[in-house]
Amino acid sequence: MMGLVILTIQARTPSLMPLQCANVAAAPCAPVSGDKKAMLFVGLYLTALGVGGIKGSLPSHGAEQFDEHAPRGRKGRSTFFNYFVFCLSCGALIAVTFAVWVEDNKGWQWGFGISTIAILLSIPVFVAGSRLYRNKVPTGSPLTTIAKVILAAALARRGGVQSSSNGAVIDRAPSPTGSSELKEYCKSGEICDAVDEAVEPSQELTFLNRAVRCQPRCTRLVCTVQEVEDVKIVLMVLPIFFSTIMLNCCLAQLSTFSVEQAATMDTSVGKLTVPPASLPVFPLTFIILLAPVYDHVIIPFARRVTGTEMGISHLQRIGTGLVLSIVAMAVAAVVEVKRKNVAADAGMLDSTKPLPITFFWIAFQYLFLGSADLFTLAGLLEFFFSEAPSRMRSLATSLSWASLALGYYLSSVLVSIVNSATGRGGHRPWLHGASLNHYHLERFYWVMCVLSALNYLFFLFWAIRYKYINAGNIKG
Repeated sequence: MMGLVILTIQARTPSLMPLQCANVAAAPCAPVSGDKKAMLFVGLYLTALGVGGIKGSLPSHGAEQFDEHAPRGRKGRSTFFNYFVFCLSCGALIAVTFAVWVEDNKGWQWGFGISTIAILLSIPVFVAGSRLYRNKVPTGSPLTTIAKVILAAALARRGGVQSSSNGAVIDRAPSPTGSSELKEYCKSGEICDAVDEAVEPSQELTFLNRAVRCQPRCTRLVCTVQEVEDVKIVLMVLPIFFSTIMLNCCLAQLSTFSVEQAATMDTSVGKLTVPPASLPVFPLTFIILLAPVYDHVIIPFARRVTGTEMGISHLQRIGTGLVLSIVAMAVAAVVEVKRKNVAADAGMLDSTKPLPITFFWIAFQYLFLGSADLFTLAGLLEFFFSEAPSRMRSLATSLSWASLALGYYLSSVLVSIVNSATGRGGHRPWLHGASLNHYHLERFYWVMCVLSALNYLFFLFWAIRYKYINAGNIKG
């Protein structure tokens, strides 16, 4: 809210904005600088910091309100993640329709002002339930634990002090059949952490076991079995995390090249002209429609067919989203070929007028990518939350948003690499030209399609070998 207040004040105060451009053709506009630039970036980064904190904490906080040791609680938690994505899409839908219209017709200050009021109203709503929330007591930074275990394993010597154990091992299952975490094996009134010392480290990532079996001489690096297992869990979900970056790279096309495509097409719907910035309304609408159908129709049907509590496992859901992203890129390539053919047939390759083809053709790639986003994002949030140790859940769910950010960065990198590779030998780069009609955007989409297919194979390699943590049991 503080960041949006700063942006709103700057957007409505002429003295805080750069000088107006008298003649853009004669001289370039003067960019913002000095204190004005500092104020702009303070507002932007405060807003980004707040959004990062909310998106990193809210999914795990909401999911912790459900009893994960009861089937009803686990089903409710799954529903929460679906409707969490649903609510994000509802807010984004308002942003790309109403807020965009206000900004285009009334000014930026009104768009920022509406966002500020919305955040302001959300604060008392959230606080109103504070007495009802189940709160987890902070136990320190998970990054500290991760660094300690890795450093202890690296510095441990074979001649170090051997840790004692009773031979019990943790067994992990290939698919989630229910919750059977360590604390369920604690007797009434006992502290669950007491079980940790009586458990032998698992056989995954055995190099980390040295952190327990060969304790380093530095007492600050002494690690418990549970700490080692917690770090193993985080490291084992990282390949799944990396496999979703390519999907978000594809999603980046929705707000870049897909918008540019639609801007060259006929965006009129009757007497209404849709601004290109509002085109994300398509995937958001698909998510809003699909989320309830998935939760109330697809999942119950899958539970009856498979006879399992989940119906569709987390990794199956993520994999479905990755497959849809492959299809989306193929569809995008085909649609781009059709758009360029229409431009060539109409003799409008160099024209700035709208092509005689409706922008609804772009909706097909939005449909598949929007569906992919729903399957993968909600599945990824629930996967990270259910698999991560309770002390690392906020960190784990934050990986979903880190994947989104890295995907957008990767998209920029791929564009640069493609232009550099295809522009050699006097050839024109694929993504460069007088207008989009002279681009070879369809080739870029096919490259994205191939990369997405290879990424899916990478995902399958790790998903098949992954053993769910929360489905394990204790073997003496």
